Amino acid sequence: MRVITGSAKGRKLKTLSGEDVRPTTDRVKEALFSIIQFEVEGRRVLDLFAGSGQLGIEALSRGAASAVFVDAARASIEVVRENLNTTKLSQSAQIIQMDSLAFLAGYCGPFDIALLDPPYGVGLLHKALPMTARRMAPGGVIICESTVKEDLPEQVEDFRLVRRYPYGKISLTVYRREGETE
Repeated sequence: MRVITGSAKGRKLKTLSGEDVRPTTDRVKEALFSIIQFEVEGRRVLDLFAGSGQLGIEALSRGAASAVFVDAARASIEVVRENLNTTKLSQSAQIIQMDSLAFLAGYCGPFDIALLDPPYGVGLLHKALPMTARRMAPGGVIICESTVKEDLPEQVEDFRLVRRYPYGKISLTVYRREGETE
């Protein structure tokens, strides 16, 4: 796993090992940032279910103003911290060890870009999506990573599913506020 482009380009990122860990592949990460390539610079990013933090770190490397990394697992938080130090991007980051839904239920945001990559098959996206939508700034975008088989809603609060991008067994789903264009 590595940072694809920007100020930390080429830096290797640490990941957790084990069967419960599913890092986003470079191919899918590259596709995700291709979708929002002109929207990252100067933005506030939420990396929910952060894992290794690679999505938020990629955003910071590409010029995001700040990123909040949220994960419940202490081991994940330690890896995020280590990866931020390796990439020298920690000054723009906030790391929070907390249940993602509890974080969204509290005061947080607003965010311009929300990256949601929860564990698959446990229904977390359906719970997190409406809560995330309420924390988004005008012009914000929510991108979810899930299996292609997961059925996500067409509408979440005032956000509408605008496009799904399948990559093998993985799908990226993009939500934007109704009436706002890409």
